[in-house]
Amino acid sequence: MVEIDFKAIEKKWQEKWEKAKCFEVSENSKKKKYYVLEMYPYPSASFLHMGHVRNYTIGDVYARFKRMNGFNVLYPMGYDSFGLPAETAAKKEGIHPKKYAETSIKMIMKYQKALGNSYDWSRVIASHEPDYYKWNQYFFLKLYEKGLAYRKKAPVNWCEKCQSVLANEEAESGKCWRCGEEVVKKDLEQWFFKITKYADRLISDLDKIEWPERIKVMQKNWIGKSHGTEIDFSINGEKWPVFTTRPDTIYGVTFLVISAQHPRLMELVSEKQKKEVEKLLDRIKKVKSQEEIESLEKDGVFTGSYAINPINNEKIPVYAGNFVIADYGCGVVMAVPAHDERDFQFAKKYKIPIKVVINPDSFDLNPEKMSRAYTPDGRLINSGEFNNWSNREAMDSITEYLAKKKLGRKTINYKIRDWLISRQRYWGTPMPMIYCDKCGIVPVPEKDLPVLLPEKVDFKSVGNPLASSKIFVEVKCPKCNGKARRETDTMGGFVDSSWYFLRYCDSRNKKKAFDEIKVNYWMPVDQYIGGAEHAVMHLMYARFFIKALKDLGYVKFDEPFTRLFNQGIVYKDGAKMSKSKGNVVFQTDISDKYGIDTARLFLMFVSSPDKQMEWSDDGVEGAFRIINRLIRISENLTKTSDKLQDHKINLAIKKVTEAIEIFEYPKAIISIVECLDKFSEGMSKENFGIILRMISPFCPHIAEELWEKIGKIASLSSDKNSKIPNKFSRGFISLSDWPVCDEKKIDENLEKQEQAVEKLILDLRNILKILEGKGEKKSQIKIFVIPNELEIYKNANKKIEQIFGMKTEILSIKEAISTGKKIQAKPGKPGIFLE
Repeated sequence: MVEIDFKAIEKKWQEKWEKAKCFEVSENSKKKKYYVLEMYPYPSASFLHMGHVRNYTIGDVYARFKRMNGFNVLYPMGYDSFGLPAETAAKKEGIHPKKYAETSIKMIMKYQKALGNSYDWSRVIASHEPDYYKWNQYFFLKLYEKGLAYRKKAPVNWCEKCQSVLANEEAESGKCWRCGEEVVKKDLEQWFFKITKYADRLISDLDKIEWPERIKVMQKNWIGKSHGTEIDFSINGEKWPVFTTRPDTIYGVTFLVISAQHPRLMELVSEKQKKEVEKLLDRIKKVKSQEEIESLEKDGVFTGSYAINPINNEKIPVYAGNFVIADYGCGVVMAVPAHDERDFQFAKKYKIPIKVVINPDSFDLNPEKMSRAYTPDGRLINSGEFNNWSNREAMDSITEYLAKKKLGRKTINYKIRDWLISRQRYWGTPMPMIYCDKCGIVPVPEKDLPVLLPEKVDFKSVGNPLASSKIFVEVKCPKCNGKARRETDTMGGFVDSSWYFLRYCDSRNKKKAFDEIKVNYWMPVDQYIGGAEHAVMHLMYARFFIKALKDLGYVKFDEPFTRLFNQGIVYKDGAKMSKSKGNVVFQTDISDKYGIDTARLFLMFVSSPDKQMEWSDDGVEGAFRIINRLIRISENLTKTSDKLQDHKINLAIKKVTEAIEIFEYPKAIISIVECLDKFSEGMSKENFGIILRMISPFCPHIAEELWEKIGKIASLSSDKNSKIPNKFSRGFISLSDWPVCDEKKIDENLEKQEQAVEKLILDLRNILKILEGKGEKKSQIKIFVIPNELEIYKNANKKIEQIFGMKTEILSIKEAISTGKKIQAKPGKPGIFLE
């Protein structure tokens, strides 16, 4: 085999694709569209490792497959180039974030192009470019006009290291999602998007999309819709609403707990208890997630105030506690220690009375002897007119009773909070808002967009560098023309990624964010690919944004992504591949030695794309051998095929098509490799062309090279009507038609015949090995089969002679009987005679 220069082949075809604009697309009403998209990357690295290569190859295989199946495929790429890493680099290394981002983009684009991915590069975007973030500001103003963007003072999650606010989703487990540092609470004026208005639609519309069930569950849990009752307790003569999902236990309430982070906590704290409450606040000032709060040791302090239970007028103490979420429900919970384990622990710790209101059917509970809360269902006791009711049946009736007396009401509560978008950072989209002492908050007029980031700022200043830029901050009020100041907060990066997929549909439009006709042709994204870690951040925000834009009249669809695929993580030496862990295998490490097609093939072959995979150098060698086998077969093509070859090829078409459609790439590759193994000594030109088309999404460069090669060979068919020459002169394999399975050529009997012959050959190997051990040599093989299996084995002699180099005859068992030889043959088990 001639030595192959894989790098030269890659360069050749990448240049040809680019010159011919193979993957550039436009709207075509006569073709069915298909939009394939990977989550656009943050360009923080000047390299790609095998984890990146795997992610991008998953999408490219699917895009190529759909394109060959006749779809008008939109497959773009862009860069999430605003964000903290660039600003951190500016502060540490003195590199301007813009230069850092654009240098990184140039490098990552170079490596992405070297992968051979079929992106439409004419549509590339970067979120730090004014032509992009102008429309962030435009949509902000539209949301503001509709009351969906607003400003308020709120306790927010603050990361001291990043010097920035974090949304709840970015501070899960009390850690900053960027740097991992502890997050604390801080009161600041912040901008929010009113995502809570869409909570119900965000839940119900999950039924419209084909996403992994676990992602849907994560979103439902994050939204946290709860049906319950809001009950009005009186504290110090003032009405305080308390939300509960268990109105059946209202008679068992022995204390209330207000969140230690509740904004009105100090209104309830007596002078005598003030120091104790302040000590509690010091102990719990770190932000805690709901999961952490639920697992914390319950800590609390009596506030000095008492509440009146509205259903029985009992006076109960009010505690401040570390296990109540300030912004969930009313930030105050009613505690029923007899029937809630968390409340039980708290009551025991602080010696608060326990009152049983639900008894099991078989015995009575004694609160003084209880070692834990009783949480199953049962019969109500100590519950006034509801005694002896089933507690479940009493829920609605107690709520109705409270509503009738104007002491409570049925309500729905949500865990999700409005989306906090403010960031105290330079490198982000400036908020298009101005503060005027006379006019208040004034939106920047649309004609003045974009509000540009000033390039000259002091990155060594404490906090947000924008705040130190007089040129940026000092401005005239658009209303009164008096002195005013700009908002110095910028938008969090998730605003950029909440609509970028719309911009790809019309990325060069200077007059609008996108043309509605183009967007409504391409959208929604048919197949979205990205990590499950974005379930309650990017994926939630993008869904909200589309619903808001639909309500504003910009789009006609409800959901941005019809199907979602979560790729698995690449591991090496038992740890996730990353530069910080020192276990990175770079793209060039493999492409320089084996060619990038080898890396692509290995990454798609070694495990299902949705599963984690362990990097293996031996596996790369195996993929390289497959490519070389493909090349060897291309040098030994025949004019015709036989029924078995046609059967195998068409069966492979069927299996490969089904497997790629559902992202079972390893199964697809196995079916292709089985054909290469089976017909390694020769394959018809037409069938080899089919193999090339099926392997081309995985190995596009070598497939194009061999497609061109066999197209240049003179026709091997004497049939004037043969379509073979035309098939190989149509140009790029990347734009050719996906092979269609001819069901008539699939013959299951041929499969059974082949399996029977393979079994016979295995038996012969074992027999000859035994004879060889005894020093016996044979020169002829006679195979005796039962009469109705002669058809199965009739051509086996040629294959046996080829393998063993011994003359072989296939005979009916009747001939053995007629010669007097004592040989037996059974169904599926021929008799073997050696001489």
